[in-house]
Amino acid sequence: MATRVNKPRPNAKKPNAGLWATIGIIAAVLFLLPLIVGLYTDFLWFGELDYRGVFNTVILSRVVLFVLFAAIGGAIAYVAAWLAWRGRPKVESMDPFSPGAQHRASVEQSIRSLLVWAPVVVALFSGLAGQRSWRTFLLWLNGGEFGVTDPQFHRDLGFFAFTLPAVSTVVDMLSVLLVAAFLIALFGHYLLGGIRVGNNVTGARGHISQSARVQLAVTAGLWMLVKAASYWIERYHLLYARNDIFTGASYTGINAMLPAKIILTIIAVLVAAAFFVSVVYKDFRVPVLATVLMLVSSLVVGNVWPALLEQFSVKPNRQAKEYEYIGRNIEATRYAYGLTDATVTYEDNWGQGNVSNSTVADDAATISNIRLLDPDVISPTFTQNQQLRNFYGFPNTLAMDRYEVDGEMRDFVVAARELNPNSLSENQRDWINRHTVYTHGNGFIAAQANTVDEAAQDAGSTRGGLPIFTVSDLQSNAIARENDQAEELGIRVDEPRIYYGPVIASASDGLDYAIVGDNGQGAVEYDTDTSTYTYTGQGGVNIGNWANRLAYAVKYQELNLVLSDRVGGESKILYDRDPRERVERVAPWLTTDSKTYPAVIDGRVKWIVDGYTTLSRLPYSTRSRLSETTQDALNPDGTTQRLITDDLGYIRNSVKATVDAYDGSVELYAFDESDPVLKAWMGVFPDTVKPGSDISDQLRDHLRYPEDLFKVQRELLARYHVDDPGVFFNNDAFWSVPNDPTAPEDRKQLYQPPYYVVASDPETGDPSFQLITPFRGLNREFLSAHMSVSSDPENYGKIHVRVLPTNTQTQGPKQAQDALMSSDQVARDRTLWEGTNDLRNGNLLTLPVGGGEILYVEPIYSQRKGQESAFPKLLRVLVFYRGQVGYAPTISQALSQVGINPAAAQDIEVVDEDAPDTRTEADMASPTSPEQNEESEEASGSDGATTDGQSPIDGAANRDEALENINTALRNLEDARDGSFEEYGRALDALDRAVEDYQRLQD
Repeated sequence: MATRVNKPRPNAKKPNAGLWATIGIIAAVLFLLPLIVGLYTDFLWFGELDYRGVFNTVILSRVVLFVLFAAIGGAIAYVAAWLAWRGRPKVESMDPFSPGAQHRASVEQSIRSLLVWAPVVVALFSGLAGQRSWRTFLLWLNGGEFGVTDPQFHRDLGFFAFTLPAVSTVVDMLSVLLVAAFLIALFGHYLLGGIRVGNNVTGARGHISQSARVQLAVTAGLWMLVKAASYWIERYHLLYARNDIFTGASYTGINAMLPAKIILTIIAVLVAAAFFVSVVYKDFRVPVLATVLMLVSSLVVGNVWPALLEQFSVKPNRQAKEYEYIGRNIEATRYAYGLTDATVTYEDNWGQGNVSNSTVADDAATISNIRLLDPDVISPTFTQNQQLRNFYGFPNTLAMDRYEVDGEMRDFVVAARELNPNSLSENQRDWINRHTVYTHGNGFIAAQANTVDEAAQDAGSTRGGLPIFTVSDLQSNAIARENDQAEELGIRVDEPRIYYGPVIASASDGLDYAIVGDNGQGAVEYDTDTSTYTYTGQGGVNIGNWANRLAYAVKYQELNLVLSDRVGGESKILYDRDPRERVERVAPWLTTDSKTYPAVIDGRVKWIVDGYTTLSRLPYSTRSRLSETTQDALNPDGTTQRLITDDLGYIRNSVKATVDAYDGSVELYAFDESDPVLKAWMGVFPDTVKPGSDISDQLRDHLRYPEDLFKVQRELLARYHVDDPGVFFNNDAFWSVPNDPTAPEDRKQLYQPPYYVVASDPETGDPSFQLITPFRGLNREFLSAHMSVSSDPENYGKIHVRVLPTNTQTQGPKQAQDALMSSDQVARDRTLWEGTNDLRNGNLLTLPVGGGEILYVEPIYSQRKGQESAFPKLLRVLVFYRGQVGYAPTISQALSQVGINPAAAQDIEVVDEDAPDTRTEADMASPTSPEQNEESEEASGSDGATTDGQSPIDGAANRDEALENINTALRNLEDARDGSFEEYGRALDALDRAVEDYQRLQD
C-alpha cells in the first residue's frame, strides 16, 4: 500500500534572545533611567527644603489614581474581551486536523492576542488620564463649604468648586470606557464569527449570536445610564454658559435648556431600560427605536425649542428677560474676583467741585513723592553704575518698594545685584569657573524714585540725571558711614551674597546650577577682587556621596560632576534658583505672580512672591484668561508663569511666599485665611503653609498688592462697576483700560501698565504705597475713573475708585500725551537732541491731586547714540495740568510753569555747565547720596574752589569784556556748524548768555 510522506518543514527561527535583551537595556536606559533619576533628585531637592511631604503626597496620589483608573479601565475592557472570547461560536463538526480547522485556530489565536492586549492598552491610557486629575480629586476629598450658595439650585459653591469637577471626571471616564468596551465587544464578536454581515449578492443572511446580542445590549444600556447621569450633571454646567453679554444661565437656559436636560435624563433612563429588556425579549428593534427617539428628542428639546424661545420670546424683550440673570452675573463676578463692596469703595462725581491750585500744592503726600525714576527704563543705568563686574547684572525691569526716609515714606527702585550667567565671557564660561567660581551675586541696591543727583541742562551734559544709590554689599558694609546710612533706611544687609534670583536662573542653556561648599581646596568662589568665599548656608543638595553625584551627573549630562576635584565630600549643588519656580514646586497648587521683588527683611535679602489660588469656573462668574488680561505694553506676552488654569473663574491672592536669596529656603504664609480653596489645599498638604500671624511686621511692611491680580480686576471693574443690570445690558456706562501712549509703535495698542507710587491716601491723605491705573470711557479717550489699591498694612487690598462726573470732560492719558509731545518747546528740543541721543519717554503717571484734579507727570530720558557704555539719564520732566504743559529739568520748575507752588516737591539742583565738575571719577561712576556730595564739597572748601585751584567763570565786568565774550561765542557757533545738533545748541545757548550779559551792562 502506498503511503504519502510529507516533506519535512524547517523549524521556525527562534528569536535572538541577545538582541532583545540589548534592546530592552537600551530602552531602559533611554526611558526608565531619566525617569528614576528625575524622581530621585526631586526627592533630594524637596528634602533639602523640608517639603518632602509635598513630594510624597503628589507622587502617592498620582500613583494611587493611576492604579485605580487603570484597574477600572482594564477591568471593563477585560470583561468585554473575555465575554467576546467566551461567546465565540463553536464549530464541533469540523475535523480538528483539517486545513480549515487549523486556519480557524490560527485566526482565533491572533484575535485572542488582540483581546489580551486591548485591556492592557485601555488600562494604561486610563491610568495616565486619571493621574493627571490629581488636583481635582485631592480638592474633592479635602474641600469644604464657601458659605455662599448659587442663585439657581441653592447649593453651596463648594459643590461646584470641589465636588462637581471630580464627579464630572468620573462620569466622563466611565462614558469613554464603556464606549471602548462596546467597540471591543463589537469587533471581537465580528472577528470571531459571532456577528455576520448579510450580503444580497451572495444571498448570505446577517446573523448575530445570542452572546453578542446580550453583551452589546447590556453595554449600551450601561452607557445610557451613564449618559443619563451626564445629562443630570449638565444642569449644573448651564450656570457656566457664556453668552454674548454675560456669563451664566440665561432666560433661555433656565426656561428651556434646564427642562430639556431633565427630559433627556428621563429618556436616557428609558432607553437604557429598553436595552436591558431586549436581553430577555431577544429583539433589538425596541432599543433601536428608543435610541432614535432620544436623538430626535435631544435635537428638538435641546436645540429647536430653546432656539424658538430665544428668537420669538427673548430677543424682542431681552433687557427685561435677562435682567435677573445679568444681576446674578454681576454679583457672582464681584465675589469671585474680590470686587465686592467690602473691598471696593466708589467715590462718585470726584472732582466735580472747584479745586484751587493752592489746595493742589498742599497735597504734599503726592507732590513730594512724584516718581521720576521709571523702573522699566533705568535698568541699564543701574548696570553701568552699580554692576562692578561684567558677570553681575540686574533684571530688565526693576522693582518698586518703599522705605522710610527721615520718618517719611518714600518709594524706591530696588534690585539685587545678581550673577548673570549670560554675561560670562571667554574662560569665565568653562565648567569650573561657571559652576564653582562665579556662583553668586553681591548686594542690594536702592534708589529713591522721586529724585536724582542733579538736573541736567541738556542732553549732552556729562552730569546730572543719575539716581542716588544706596548700596548694601560686601564692599559698602566694610565702610562704617555707608553702612550706617543703609541701616537708617532699613536696607542694611547682614548677608549680601545673592545665590538665588531670577537673573541667576536665566541661563540661556538652562544650566543654572552651582557647586558650593568645602571641597578640601579652600575657598574658590569669587567674592570680591581681594577675597574668595566658601558657601556656609543650609541650602543645596549634598553631593558628597557617589550616589548623589552620579544622579546629578546623569541629570545634567555632565561628567565633571564625577571627575572634577572641585566636587568634594562636603560639596552641595544649588539649582532651580528662580524664586517663583521654587514656590511653584513646593506649592504645586499655586499660580505665582509674574513679578518677584527683593526686600531686606531682618538683615537678609528675601524674594517676595505672590501666590494665587484659582478655580476655572464658578456659577455665573465671568471667566478671564490670565495670559491675556496680564498683557500690557511692558509685558506684551502676558504672564509666562506656570498656570494651574488659564481660564479663570475665581482668584484670590491667598499666599505670600518668601525665598531667601542666600540659602534658598521657602516660606509660605496664609494671607487670605478665609479662602475656602486655600483651606482645602492646606488640608491636602498640612503644615506647609504658615498662619498669617507668623508674618513679621517688617515683612508685612514690604508686601505689595500683586500686579497680575490687579490687571485682572481692573479689566473686570471696567464693566462690573455697574450695579444696575439694565445699564449693564446697554453698556453705555462701561469704561476701558487706556492703551499706553508712551509705548513704542509696535506696542501702542497694548494696555498701559499699572504703576506703583507713593501718593496721598484717598481717605486719610497720608502717604500711601499704591498701585494705580486710569480708566477712559468706552471707545473714548476722555478720563472716566481712576483706580488705586493700597499696599499699606493697615488697609491692604482696599480698592478706591474715583469716578469722574459725566457732565464734564477730563483729558485722558493719550490726550495728555499728545498735548505734551505737541508743545513747541518739546518738539524743538527733541529735534535738536535726537540727532545724537536716543530719547525715551518714561511712564506717564496719572495722579489725583488736591481732592479733585488730575496731574499727569512723565519723565524723559536721554542716552547717547553709538556708545556701548551709554545709559539713560533723566533729562526733562513733563507735567500736564488743566490743559497746561510744564517742561523743565526739574519737577519743581515744571510744576511752577503750570501754576502749582512747588514747595512740597523734591528740590533738585540744576547742573551749572559753566562751573567745573568737582566730582571724582569714582563719584561719576557710582553716585550715592546728597549727604555724601555735601561732604565732598566741604572737603574741597567752602569757597567753591576745586581741588586743582580752578574757579567758576564769572560774568563780564564791563562792556568791552562782554563784547569779547559775544565775539568768542560767535566764533564757537561758527565752529559748531559742522558738529552735532547738540554742540550747535550749546553754542547758541552760550551766545544767548553773552548777549544777555551785554544787555545787562548796557542798562
